[in-house]
Amino acid sequence: MPLLLLGFRDEFTGRPWQPPGRHWPGSPLVGGLDEQAGGTWLAVDPGLPRAACILNARGPQAPASTRRSRGELPLRAAAEGQEALRHLHGDRHTLARYDPFFLICADVNRQTPNGPRAGALMLSWDGTRAALEQLKSPGTHVITNAGHTYPSGREDAKAEHFGAKFAAHRPDADPAATIKDAWADWLTLAGGDGLSETDPAAIVVRHELPDGQVYGTTSVSLVALGASGLRYDFQPVPADPTTWYSVVTQRVALGKGPAVVAGRSPAPSLAQAPGPALASRFAYCSPGRPRSKPLELRRTRSTPASPSR
Repeated sequence: MPLLLLGFRDEFTGRPWQPPGRHWPGSPLVGGLDEQAGGTWLAVDPGLPRAACILNARGPQAPASTRRSRGELPLRAAAEGQEALRHLHGDRHTLARYDPFFLICADVNRQTPNGPRAGALMLSWDGTRAALEQLKSPGTHVITNAGHTYPSGREDAKAEHFGAKFAAHRPDADPAATIKDAWADWLTLAGGDGLSETDPAAIVVRHELPDGQVYGTTSVSLVALGASGLRYDFQPVPADPTTWYSVVTQRVALGKGPAVVAGRSPAPSLAQAPGPALASRFAYCSPGRPRSKPLELRRTRSTPASPSR
């Protein structure tokens, strides 16, 4: 698959959420639901295909009297595409209502002269300035709360430990394959690569705070986009590799429309109701061209989407 996205969602574990599903009536979008604010940290439109995710950034917060939830933004980007990011970039009045963020929209353009092409655009907002960045293809890109940290050369322990490893072990992510076969070495890396949860380089984290709250990684998402389809796999318990399941696997028969392949087993229960609300603290985006051209880019309640193990 030409474009791969890996996202880690960190949040206070007591913040309630629901696993990925079709939580927004009348919309084809699939994503996890932040029950506190109603938005999401990552959303996909399986039929296009398209994906969007958001990470909290550093900077001054928006005024409390006008502040809006950043969880709205992946829904808008997944619905409207990269043009939504370009529009927001020029709308300072609207941006001023959001706390700082990095918003990534990835999709597949089937209308290029050389055939389908996957790409990703990132909008950053630090509370004062906005910037757009097209994530270069081929390549692997690491985005953390500090910004685009790989391959920018900016010092970042997470990017230094993981960036080159993810780039060197890019998986196939075939929608027809099992989770293990589709993601291969990325599953091991996504599990933390053996680092302690308190290591500065850790991507799966857990911090017990003085007030008794726990802040940590509450879910992991793997998404692959290509002209031939989309797959979206989800891990609701990062400490347990057996909790991975497929939310959506969809293959598109060119000229015949989409064909959805999904199982019927129920999603894992989240009795503890943990979950980050609006921030994938850490994301890898790997956009590229179709494999036929071998360049690779080295990131209300509802009825849930049908998951399968």
